[in-house]
Amino acid sequence: MPKMKTKKAVAKRVKITARGKVKVGKTGTGHLRSVKSPKSRRQSRRKMIVSKAFTKSVKRRLGM
Repeated sequence: MPKMKTKKAVAKRVKITARGKVKVGKTGTGHLRSVKSPKSRRQSRRKMIVSKAFTKSVKRRLGM
């Protein structure tokens, strides 16, 4: 059986932590920052840990 190919679109957007959790950047940070409050801009800098259900599908796409 051939190896699974990594979905490069997913690989560019996520990072797997040492314990196997999936970190992604928050949405809504591309443009129009002047409209958003300073609090939301500050919080959007942090990465987000995704849910267990989504972690499973992301890992499958990464070939893990």
